[in-house]
This record gives sequence, C-alpha cells and structure tokens, in this order.
Amino acid sequence: DSLALWDILLDLGFAADGLYVGLGIGDYSDASAAYARDFATRRGVHLVEIDVPTEYGFDIAGGAMAARRVPCSACCLSKRHLFNQAATDGGYQVVATGHNLDDEAAVLFGNVLRWDTAYLGRQLPVLPASHGFAKKVKPLVRLSERETAAYCLLSGIDYIVEECPMAEGNKHLGYKEALNQVEVQSPGSKAAFYFTFVDRVSARFTPEADSEREGLHPCSGCGSPTTGELCAFCKLAAKATGGSGR
Repeated sequence: DSLALWDILLDLGFAADGLYVGLGIGDYSDASAAYARDFATRRGVHLVEIDVPTEYGFDIAGGAMAARRVPCSACCLSKRHLFNQAATDGGYQVVATGHNLDDEAAVLFGNVLRWDTAYLGRQLPVLPASHGFAKKVKPLVRLSERETAAYCLLSGIDYIVEECPMAEGNKHLGYKEALNQVEVQSPGSKAAFYFTFVDRVSARFTPEADSEREGLHPCSGCGSPTTGELCAFCKLAAKATGGSGR
C-alpha cells in the first residue's frame, strides 16, 4: 500500500519523499527495507530511513515485552510517533499513508466495539495540522487491499507479500476477516460502514478528540506534544532500554 501510494503521488507530480521505519523484526524488516530502497532507486527519489534498534536502542519485540504491550500495539505507537517526528523535523507539510478501505473499516469496527470515542473523533481521511502534529492524509481509503495489490502488479512494483510474523493473533486481522465475511454476503458493506461514519457520524465525536489535545505541552524527552512529562513513545523507549532512552 505504501509503495503504491508513493508511486501514485509521484506520477501526480507531488514532491513526495518516502519514509522507512526499521522496527528490528528480523528478516521481515530487512526484506521490507530492501523493497523500499529498490523502489526509491528505480524512481530516483529520496527515502528517509529510521532504524529503531540503532537510533533508540530497542526493537519492537523487546519494547513490547518491557512495556507489557502486545507487539502490534508497540509497533503502531512507535510508527505514529516516528512518522510525525520525521515530518516535523524534516519540514514536510503532510504525512501521507497508504491505509486502504480494509484497514480503515477494520479499525473503525474495533473502535466501535470498544466505543473509543477519542479515536473515533480522529478516524478521518484527512486530519489538519495542529498542536505540533503534522497534517495527515490517507489518499487510498476508497481502494481495497486487492485493488492496491493489483495496481502494484500492473505497475511492476515489488513488495513484501507475507504478513508480519509478529501479527499472529492480532485483533485487527480478526476484524478484517469478520468484515470480509459480511462483504461476501453483502457487497459494498465495508465502504458503506466506513463512509457513512465519515459523512454522518464522525463529527459527533470531534469534541471528544479535541478535548484530548487541550493542555498539550512538549515532551521532556523528545519535544513531541503530550499531556504528561514524557510522551508514550519516550515511556516505551525508557522501559525497553532500562531508562537509557535514545
């Protein structure tokens, strides 16, 4: 999805750099990095690379264990932080990610099951810049995973096919499978579920999301916006490294 999005943005004339975050997941991370570098070389574009084990002293497995989180939780937390940090530090106007319809519908399903109102208030295809957060856009939300895979195949874009080895048992994958079953019985359900929420319901949760961002101040560790002394990523790094941090 990420490589498909990068390719599309470049073809549309956007000055888009890529960002690869190495999470220390063995051969999977190595293979992912190789595909990203090969694409950047072929298109003659710039790839920003962040290697979490090298730059922060821990990998996702170690961070998850130390923080008593499931690996996917530690991974998502880290990527959200590092994507925003890279954008603000690099002076980029927008962070564009390759989330597709299957991703967004599954996340929405999970957030609704938990009635996580703050997350529901932020689950939109476009989030404007605010409070030290870069603008975020998800241009591929109307496309399914199969459609983005087909685009890569037709465009000659090589990408890693295997699921992350640490994703086994991930609730997100279970939500995807449940929605796929609904989609088989009622085609178009995923799009109706997500876009009806965006068009008719999301605004009801906006105040809850906005209230979470009141009182934000710079993290004492990295300067990112947070409500406490340390942001969630710096807390994770501190636990994973025994307090040594970066």
